Amino acid sequence: MALLHRAELHPTKIEFLTAWLPARPWFQGEAGVGLERVAAYRFDDPAGEVGIETMLVRAGAGPVHQVPLTYRGAPLDGAEAWLVGTCEHSVLGRRWVYDACGDPVYAAALATAILTNAGQAEEYFEQDGRREPRAPSMAIIADGPQQADVPRIGSIERVADGDPTRIVTDSVELTVVRRLGDHVPLPGSRLAGTWETQPAPLPLAYAAPRRPS
Repeated sequence: MALLHRAELHPTKIEFLTAWLPARPWFQGEAGVGLERVAAYRFDDPAGEVGIETMLVRAGAGPVHQVPLTYRGAPLDGAEAWLVGTCEHSVLGRRWVYDACGDPVYAAALATAILTNAGQAEEYFEQDGRREPRAPSMAIIADGPQQADVPRIGSIERVADGDPTRIVTDSVELTVVRRLGDHVPLPGSRLAGTWETQPAPLPLAYAAPRRPS
């Protein structure tokens, strides 16, 4: 369950992605055109410390890009290369925003969602002591063999930041599709998504436990 605040962000998510995304090697879009939010989904951090949100955005008539983000209340040690920027949250204060592909909390959440078909987090606004549900802007579903337990992810060993982005952890290999809609199937169990203007499921990510060496 993701508890959200009716709060202001400075800069906004779209503003800091507009500054960061065009410099990524896998970005494709019209020059000088602002980003449009297409949809988004969230995962839970079991510890309740890290916000995990994946945004789908587009620049003009370009492809839809998938951008997983993590929001932290303090810098993540050793993750300077994955820092998107910082923002001021009107309720939570300063937040450090990371490309989640370099964050082990995201890796564990993605592996769980794919390998157990756990789905996305239900979203609620907290308002005057009440919780108001927010309807999801997209649907996600995993296919492939489902597991009762997911191997524990202790660390990320390496990340190949391309399209797709490959995340190798100590126990699971993950692949995140960056530009949606133009990829051949990849090995492993698959996470797919649909949204209002995309009724046919598109691959979002893949996961496969690593074999003991």
